[in-house]
Amino acid sequence: MTHIFISGEIPVSGYEALKKYSVDVYECENVIREEDLIEGVRDATALLCPLSTKVTRKVMESAPSLKIIANYGAGFDNIDLVAAKERGIVVTNTPKVSTDATAELTLGLMLSLMRRIPEGDQLCRTEGFNGWAPLFFLGRELKGKTLGIVGYGKIGQAVAKRAQAFGMNILYTARTKKDTENEINYRPFDQLIQEADIVSIHTAYSDETHHLFNEKTFKRMKKSAILLNVSRGPVVHEEALVRALKQRELAGAALDVFENEPLIHDELKTLANVVLTPHIGNATIETREEMARLAAGNITSYIEEGTALTPVG
Repeated sequence: MTHIFISGEIPVSGYEALKKYSVDVYECENVIREEDLIEGVRDATALLCPLSTKVTRKVMESAPSLKIIANYGAGFDNIDLVAAKERGIVVTNTPKVSTDATAELTLGLMLSLMRRIPEGDQLCRTEGFNGWAPLFFLGRELKGKTLGIVGYGKIGQAVAKRAQAFGMNILYTARTKKDTENEINYRPFDQLIQEADIVSIHTAYSDETHHLFNEKTFKRMKKSAILLNVSRGPVVHEEALVRALKQRELAGAALDVFENEPLIHDELKTLANVVLTPHIGNATIETREEMARLAAGNITSYIEEGTALTPVG
């Protein structure tokens, strides 16, 4: 019988789609250790794994029957793609289904930072305030601000669409120019970061984008600018970001992902002009259910028809 190993608990819809097969699930709050993963996939035909599961060459070599790795997430940098290709293992992901949820969170982070919502919440819960006053707790509006989107795929485009509803001016940069409408304009990266009031990162992670935002980048941005990262943590050099924020080279930052995740730079936690969320870009009930169905669907499609729905590469 086909044996499927799931390296972390997923929504019920995923289990329902795989109920005809023999399925084992790693049921633990902590990220699975490599030795437990090796034991789990030893006789597996398929592995369904969240982004937090590191699937190394060693893991694959311990699983002679493994035919497909279905990643539960749009990214796949947690998987050794070279080793998978060498062993003829199909790798899939769950693209597109995260678009709306991640775009919504991006706007939420933007508003939280510009209107100082977390600061206000904390103030109300602690010392309180003396009442309304003309100069009290001032933030900034989104209307009329220039949003620079770095990476203009599905999520970047969805952010642009929502930002336009707030009356923002939209710029984007990407490896190739896109056909755009409604006054969304392309800029080279160096020009975009100098013009934008808000820079929102939605690029894929690669060697090319590792530490794309660094000390030199921050010095070229407006001192009044804020930075949002809802893509991958290592795109931003966190030590350089902390320095830029402390030296007032940037007005603020909102991060949903971190360079050494799940660890967060200690100084980021102390800064009032920083909003932090625990990698929840697509963490909605609707999206996570759809991701589970798609990850499971990749496995069933491959087993039954020989082709996956959303293969990587």
